Amino acid sequence: MTLLERLSLRSKAFLFVFLALALAGAYAATHLPVALFPQIAFPRIVVSIDAGDRPADQMLAQVTIPSEEGLRAIPGVRNVKSKTSRGSAEISLDFGWGDDMTSAFLLVQSALSQTTVDLPPSTRFLVRRMDPTVFPVVAISLVSDTEDTTRLWERAYFDLRPQLLSIDSVARVDILGGARSELQVVIDPDTLDAAGLTIADVSNAVSSWSDIRALGRIEDLYRLDLVITAPQVKDEESLGDLVVRTTDLSVTRLRDIAAIRFAPEPVWTRVTADGRDAVLIQVYQQPDGNTVAISDAVNATLAAARTSLPSSDTLSVWYDQSELIKASAGSVRDAVIIGTILAAIVLLVFLRSFKLTLIAIIVVPSVLASACLLLLVLHQSLNIMTLGGMAAAVGLIIDDAIVVVEHVVSRLRGESGGESAKAHRHRALAAAGEFTRPLLGASLATIIIHLPPVFLTGVTGEFFKALSLTMALSLIISFLVAYLAIPIIAGRLLTTKDADREDAGPIFRVVERAFGTALRLSLRLRWIAPVLCLAWLGLGWHAFTRLPTGFMPTMDEGGFVLDYVAPPGTSLTETDRLVREVEEILRATPEVVTYSRRTGVQLGGGLTEANEGDFFVRLSPQPRRHIEDIMADVRERIHARVPGLEVELLQLMEDLIGDLTAVPQPIEVKLTADDPTLLDDEAVRVADLLSTLPGVVDINNGLAIAGDALQIRLDPVRASIVGLDPTSAAGQIESLLAGTVTGTIVDQPKTINIRLWSHEDDRAIEDDVGRLRLTTGNGSTVLLSQVATIERLAGQPTISREGLRETVSVTARTEGTDLGTAIREVTDALDKPGALSTGVSYTLGGLYGEQQRSFQSLTAVFVAATGLLFVLVLFLYESIRVAFLLTFACLLTMPAVALGLLITGTELNISSMMGFAMIIGAAAEIGVFYVSEVFTRSADGPRDPDALIAAAIARLRPISMTSLAAILAMLPLALNIGEGAAMLRPLAIGIISGLAVQVPIILGVLPALLRLSMSPKGSLPAK
Repeated sequence: MTLLERLSLRSKAFLFVFLALALAGAYAATHLPVALFPQIAFPRIVVSIDAGDRPADQMLAQVTIPSEEGLRAIPGVRNVKSKTSRGSAEISLDFGWGDDMTSAFLLVQSALSQTTVDLPPSTRFLVRRMDPTVFPVVAISLVSDTEDTTRLWERAYFDLRPQLLSIDSVARVDILGGARSELQVVIDPDTLDAAGLTIADVSNAVSSWSDIRALGRIEDLYRLDLVITAPQVKDEESLGDLVVRTTDLSVTRLRDIAAIRFAPEPVWTRVTADGRDAVLIQVYQQPDGNTVAISDAVNATLAAARTSLPSSDTLSVWYDQSELIKASAGSVRDAVIIGTILAAIVLLVFLRSFKLTLIAIIVVPSVLASACLLLLVLHQSLNIMTLGGMAAAVGLIIDDAIVVVEHVVSRLRGESGGESAKAHRHRALAAAGEFTRPLLGASLATIIIHLPPVFLTGVTGEFFKALSLTMALSLIISFLVAYLAIPIIAGRLLTTKDADREDAGPIFRVVERAFGTALRLSLRLRWIAPVLCLAWLGLGWHAFTRLPTGFMPTMDEGGFVLDYVAPPGTSLTETDRLVREVEEILRATPEVVTYSRRTGVQLGGGLTEANEGDFFVRLSPQPRRHIEDIMADVRERIHARVPGLEVELLQLMEDLIGDLTAVPQPIEVKLTADDPTLLDDEAVRVADLLSTLPGVVDINNGLAIAGDALQIRLDPVRASIVGLDPTSAAGQIESLLAGTVTGTIVDQPKTINIRLWSHEDDRAIEDDVGRLRLTTGNGSTVLLSQVATIERLAGQPTISREGLRETVSVTARTEGTDLGTAIREVTDALDKPGALSTGVSYTLGGLYGEQQRSFQSLTAVFVAATGLLFVLVLFLYESIRVAFLLTFACLLTMPAVALGLLITGTELNISSMMGFAMIIGAAAEIGVFYVSEVFTRSADGPRDPDALIAAAIARLRPISMTSLAAILAMLPLALNIGEGAAMLRPLAIGIISGLAVQVPIILGVLPALLRLSMSPKGSLPAK
């Protein structure tokens, strides 16, 4: 007794299990984490280093290089990149895809702790794992009509932040903008000099009196008491009462020699929202968090918080990643539903039976729901790629259902009306049992195509593993349902009347006759098929070579990032003035709904000077102009209105992936030289050269010049004469210029810093530096200009290194052209004699480099899938000729994919490349069904021309029906209906193009090739 027959004995229980799994899957679909893309563990760790204010060359020698050498020794490190600026550096460590990044993170921290002992004091490190959570999932702005940003910062930090941190799966909440309030002790040098005090005296007094210390413990009367010093400084008044010095005749208090006031701490950043000074609250999620659930919880928290805010405050969300996720997931989900409905209409037209259509269609939601259950078990999320896998699998799922239903119906046809129900069901089960081999072979032909992507690495692999996994799970479940459930359901639902229904209508009978005549003619004219195949392959190769190329499909995300850089050395105030011109341009753009702006800090972190920052611009919902047109318009107006301000516009996901992979732009020219001093001038030359190329925009020469510096050089002789040493002088200058935090006041739940500083009028301009008054060792004062020379140093560029070698990267973006064409223009220009100086070489990186690695990986996937298909067919039929010709016939669908992409103007990217591989499986499935039909009709198989023709005619209707159903199932994705469909549109176009030609290739060309390659066992029939 077969497995199917055993199950049929408990058919009610089995069908109940089938229904329960479908319902459980539907429940799982509502509880799967929802994200835009699959969770990707990028093999990259970034170390941010802060060593105070020091020149870039000193920072490189004293901090960056020792740190690089210590980190390079970590096991698993593939590459080391660094950027060094004034007092700060950023080191990027690349590991291998699939490495344990948690262990790598701990190893990096351990290596840094060992390196710290050899670095300058006060050097600080921040180690970050690069994953999609480095960008916020929800960002909120807080503005006020009446209150300053100090008060807004306190409200955001102490009131809103704790509430947001309590939300499940929230990793952290950052506050940008505003400033903490502090008590500033403003020193008057003349008053200090008259009192005979030094800055050090004031600093020591404030520090000692504001310090709270634990002095010990006392155990008495069964109690253990902690003995602590009482806080001497509680507020502004008590700070002023501090005694700085006492004599026999007087007591000098702090208020006698300094002004004490509450003021914002000094910051060198500025943040706005819709043109108003703001505080930004950025919410970050845990790697396995549910973005949509976090967003819903954040919005609920904000709704409650708004009721307690002053009426003058406005709290609004300026970025919510869940909106794009829900729109994208919804559009792909709708594409699945619409495609299934269209497929059902096709089946109803062909089958002309509601029962048969119902049996075939009911399988689709059941299989997809069960696939969701497995995705939940495997800790996957519901994202564009998993939903796309479901959409791509719909046609194949219907195909499995239809072929089984048709085969069962064909065996039930002619059944006597008086046959018992038991015998009727036994017939259905027996029919399904004899169809096991071709059904299993066809299912395996589509499933094995999705095995090679499991071994893909890089961004491409991480993206399409989820899609391939979803399709493989769906197809496995589809086979089990088609093999086990459909025969039982058909045996119970279908009657003799259903089985005796005529297969084809009058129109399709005419089509079958015409097809049979054409097939007989092609088998007689043996050499027509090979000639047509060669011509078809040549046409496909011609189309393939003319395809525009890119990396990832562009998707309208409903917003974009605008990075900007003002000329080197531009002050924060001047940068703010320039950028407010950009804000006016954005406000004048009708599609812009809201925006936020950061100056001196960036959305994703990283090295940032006061002359640079970014915007996030949110656009109105569709319908509106395409986002690329809006970005081009904004870029053009900025260039015309704010000359000198360099801008770069890109969508958020592109920016995110670029940051995560350290791939800055589509075009990146990495320059290296035997003499590193040539690199700066060479970078300018290359940038000028790129600016002449059509379609190349947002060119950056890679030279991030820091502002000028004032270098103070103490005269050893004059300083020694007045008793002034370098350490004392540096400490006093730092206190006067930057201010020194000398103590704190605890005011629960916050702490208030006490900063010792000079009056702003004494440090307003460059000349004030020389007039700073320093206290000497003998108690007298001296002007800084009397003991030191002050000279201006030109700004130094950020020093970039890769592989422990200095490099400069010139980057650019494309507009109005594809990446492949732009790269050809770039290489042609750079390879001309004299384009680069002697000793200077270049390599191409950026998204182009990632594209080339991805294309190589996908080509390997294509070859592996083809090889697996050949082995499978060889195993099924034990004929090398049949295996080779069936595999070759499947490959003949490739030219159609290339032509479809070319006609629709679709780029050759990682999505469309997957279409090439996936269409092989779809063609192989119907090829296996056809060849199995041939062997079923004749023991001689392909050697029998009658069997070749009869099998082709027999499979014409079901294959045409399932192909058309699969095409319509993918059509909504190909038409780019909805925001999320753009990622899968190239894939859908490729699959549809291949499906459109698989019927004539498998049922027309393959029989002719089989006839040509085999010794015939008979002559062709006349009809």
